[in-house]
Amino acid sequence: QVQLVESGGGLVQFGGSLRLSCAASGIIFRLVNMAWYRQAPGKQRELVAEITSGGSTNYADSVKGRFAISRDNARNTVYLQMNSLKPEDTAVYFCNANRGSIAFWGQGTQVTVSS
Repeated sequence: QVQLVESGGGLVQFGGSLRLSCAASGIIFRLVNMAWYRQAPGKQRELVAEITSGGSTNYADSVKGRFAISRDNARNTVYLQMNSLKPEDTAVYFCNANRGSIAFWGQGTQVTVSS
């Protein structure tokens, strides 16, 4: 079955950096689009960044210039490099794999940014 396993979350100070990883199995990784979403307490889940199977990227306005999404098809892994972190980046971050109308989700990893 499809599994998406996130790692790399944690507690970081304002202005710090973290790199999230999402290891995928059970899918033909190079053929799917990958994305990171986040959900803060009391808020809806929102798209943070996405990278298509062809390598095109898209970012939420709130993270442009600070976050970078990348993928390693040889390792079936997608990354989210997060720099200049702010308290408002605090959320559970979810990995998403999608193609057409089909989507899979990871279990999420907590990112907490202290002020």
